[in-house]
Amino acid sequence: MCLAVGTTRTLGQDQTTYGDTITRMTDQGGDDQRPLRTLVQAGVLTAIVDGLFASVSSLFYGSTPTRVFQSVASTLLGADSFQGGTRTALIGVAMHVAVAFWWSAVFLVIARRSPSIRRILQSPAGPLKVASVYGPFIWLVMSLAVIPLLVHRPPAITSRWWIQLLGHIPFVGFPIAMSIARGWRRRPQVQNLRA
Repeated sequence: MCLAVGTTRTLGQDQTTYGDTITRMTDQGGDDQRPLRTLVQAGVLTAIVDGLFASVSSLFYGSTPTRVFQSVASTLLGADSFQGGTRTALIGVAMHVAVAFWWSAVFLVIARRSPSIRRILQSPAGPLKVASVYGPFIWLVMSLAVIPLLVHRPPAITSRWWIQLLGHIPFVGFPIAMSIARGWRRRPQVQNLRA
């Protein structure tokens, strides 16, 4: 907890008095001076961690990171994205980053509006608790709704699908929840008290 006590000052002819100011860290909602910074940290961290997870796991399936991101691009560009080389892989990376930022923003809004989520985030192992729900939720929405709507075919529930479901806990949900939780812990709230 950070505590700063100011002195009483008189300003101008109207004799406006400013009382002691106490700055403390809280878990209350309200104005946050750094939501964009928190969002950027969550989005970037999630994009990197999940991108590395997808890239490394692709090697175990006899694929390549380029092919993984071409596959991401194929949800919008179709099968021709696999013939597009680096250009379509980079489009896939951009889409991947945009999705990481989207889900980070969704969670930031939820956390800002929900005192119970903020309390969970600040509890022991709070980000892991949240990640164990939010990560799989993201995968379920993306794999069962968003991607099938874009590619016009149902999902294939294979062992890779289950690995992704579980992998979304440490590699997607956790970076988002941890970044948002850290943003709350750093956030000061100023209260003015009149003497």
